[in-house]
Amino acid sequence: MGISGQRWSMVAAGEPFRQEQFIPESPGVGEVMVEIAGCGVCHTDLGYYYDGIKTKHALPLTLGHEISGLVVATGPDRAGLIGQSVIIPAVIPCGVCDLCQRGLGTICRAQKMPGNDIHGGFASHITVPAHGICPVDTGRLRAANLTLAEVSVLADAVTTPFQAAMLAGIQERDLAIVIGVGGVGGYAVQIARAMGATVVAIDVDQQKLDLLAGYGAALTLNAREYDGRALKKQVIGFAQAQGLRITEWKIFECSGTLAGQGTAFELLTYGAHLAVVGFTLEKPSLRLSNLMAFNARAQGNWGCLPEHYPAALELVLSGQVHMQPFVRLHPLDDINAVFAAAREHQLTERAVLVP
Repeated sequence: MGISGQRWSMVAAGEPFRQEQFIPESPGVGEVMVEIAGCGVCHTDLGYYYDGIKTKHALPLTLGHEISGLVVATGPDRAGLIGQSVIIPAVIPCGVCDLCQRGLGTICRAQKMPGNDIHGGFASHITVPAHGICPVDTGRLRAANLTLAEVSVLADAVTTPFQAAMLAGIQERDLAIVIGVGGVGGYAVQIARAMGATVVAIDVDQQKLDLLAGYGAALTLNAREYDGRALKKQVIGFAQAQGLRITEWKIFECSGTLAGQGTAFELLTYGAHLAVVGFTLEKPSLRLSNLMAFNARAQGNWGCLPEHYPAALELVLSGQVHMQPFVRLHPLDDINAVFAAAREHQLTERAVLVP
């Protein structure tokens, strides 16, 4: 099609990303080519790059799964999408298998995850199935004082906790506890508040906690200052003072750390819902019988169904979930420096790489 692209590929764990020219794959039936506006750097990307977590696609591979951009080419059946601004789901179900037909697309075994199953978004272009993309109204985007690049992180950092909150069944006057208020957890706080919950934010980074106090957290607790029992006592006291239940808490573990998972489990109460949103290779030592004793439940969360993306985007465009204080744009050419800074916890906002 005469389009020349550029991408940065991972060649081996920890080795510098390699810049290369490539010819973007021409879209076939049911596919679109997107000129990328921005791609967020996720904790999962760091896991592939630094921790040796294996990708399904062989290396070299272009990472990145939080992608927004403009449709510039389509298959013969999708011509009407040319010129459409879109967000590409981080997990793209096939849409036709038995699991997908039963509403279980996040466990579709033919799913495609950019930066894992296929080349991802740290590039100028990407070709993906069209059936999952989320259209973005650029007029409303401008009215919200947002750029298309900034909303790329909707594709994971926002939609993943959005689905977790839906699975938890958050209602008005629920108490929601978010552990780890970084890239994903910060949005989990805002989403839970938008759904009507009173939110407790827990982290070891006081700067993050102070920021979230202005974006939906009614109580912030620094886990460095309390052991597990004392932390739970603080939450109980807060709930009672606010006239909220001390049962049926919605607990969201977003830190992806061993300590965070331990804290989440220690906060279980009667009828609690524990959402496991963060990822770590470490293995906690837990007494699973606590789930039985509290009649509680634990729920994992892998990505988000594409059909939920418009509702999550609406929270952003309507101002119920704020994005700009939590993202920062960087040139794609700075990818190696940005990854190094992210690993050393030197970034205060989620990095978005812009071609």
